[in-house]
Amino acid sequence: MSGIPGLRAWWWERPPAAGTAVMATAVVSIGLHLAGAETVSLIFLALACVGWLALGADFAVRLARQRERWLTEARTPGALTAVAATAMLGTRFALLGVPVLAEALLALAALCWPVLLYVVVRHWGHRMPGAVFLCCVATQALAVLAATLAGTEAVAWLAHTALVLFGVGLLLYGLALPRFDPRELTRGPGDHWIAGGALSVSALAGARLISADSARLYLWNVDDSGVLRDVTVALLVLDLAWYAVLLVAELARPRPRYGLGRWATVFSMGMTGATTLAVAAAVGIGWLRVPGRVLVWVSFAVWLAAAAGAVLAARSGARGQNGGPEESGVTSTARR
Repeated sequence: MSGIPGLRAWWWERPPAAGTAVMATAVVSIGLHLAGAETVSLIFLALACVGWLALGADFAVRLARQRERWLTEARTPGALTAVAATAMLGTRFALLGVPVLAEALLALAALCWPVLLYVVVRHWGHRMPGAVFLCCVATQALAVLAATLAGTEAVAWLAHTALVLFGVGLLLYGLALPRFDPRELTRGPGDHWIAGGALSVSALAGARLISADSARLYLWNVDDSGVLRDVTVALLVLDLAWYAVLLVAELARPRPRYGLGRWATVFSMGMTGATTLAVAAAVGIGWLRVPGRVLVWVSFAVWLAAAAGAVLAARSGARGQNGGPEESGVTSTARR
């Protein structure tokens, strides 16, 4: 039991951006579900739930015991991972057919979103890391969950709310892009992948909005659905282009050391796979299903690598070896 205090101390030092691990796990679960690997998907859903509960407890304890630290961390882009992780988890429960839990998670994420978004955007700087795009990711994650529930529960106002969030998310991406430091492509510790992941979750929101319409629920006319389809496909194309650029940059300048930012890489890769499958189903492009499944399983392999790195980092942290490679990633870059 001698290692428990050290492990507890290590966990206490985790920043808000640790929510990227929950985001990544929930997204991989969604991708595996869409790829037809339901059993593995449910295992990842269970892992995401455990991580979400642990981070939620940590969030509450810090708010009660270390208010100043909580307020300081709330100003960093990583704080928005709480919204995105909650919404992604809710989306998986909606796809599982548990709408009550999905609705509760939507309500919780929606309550946190405007407050955290305002605080984070207010403290934006220049030449920021990929974490700057979390403003878009959190907003579009809410849109994805709202659109998914609108489709499964036939609720029109949720679909219209999701459409508004979809537009706001695209606007936030446009505002964040000029602040992104392009040098992060060759030196970023993993969170630079969110530059593409934000477009991916935007495309997923568009696909969910398209799929939300049904014979029972008239949402879009022909012109509107055509525009929505075109925008969604364009976002997927841009996301795949980012994926290629980011992959080439990783191969040109390898960064094999584990850091917290690598969960952002897993999130973005998993989101691209899930989005490709969702867009294929929503707009009827059948040939996208094969590359979509491939991308999902690639993200599964990268998740395993990140999980192995996290276990090794946790063991080092529990022994008092803090400040190693774990300190890289979304945490350190978000503080610039």
